[in-house]
Amino acid sequence: MNRFEQELKNNNFICSECLKCKKLVWPPSEYCNKCFGKVIWRPISRNATLLEYSSRNGEYFCIAELEGQIRIMGTIQNVSELQIGENMILEKCDYDGSEKFIFKLKKD
Repeated sequence: MNRFEQELKNNNFICSECLKCKKLVWPPSEYCNKCFGKVIWRPISRNATLLEYSSRNGEYFCIAELEGQIRIMGTIQNVSELQIGENMILEKCDYDGSEKFIFKLKKD
């Protein structure tokens, strides 16, 4: 299990960031996929924007964007009416052989 997966198991969403070009490296890696520079690992903001969503059998799925550049798929809890561009929060992340991301709509 790599560092990213271990942190997900602890409900921490982290990513690597290049020390040289300052790019967030997604998917996370031990080196920059743009300039091959060294990286540091840092927490990612849990604030997200809803880009797309769908539902099946009463469960809602989404593509969310974090920090304006990281896009992940997950599920949405507390669903009422959804609108593209809506603010969400990454409520929980986990890893059990695959990544799991659970979002909630953000109450203003």
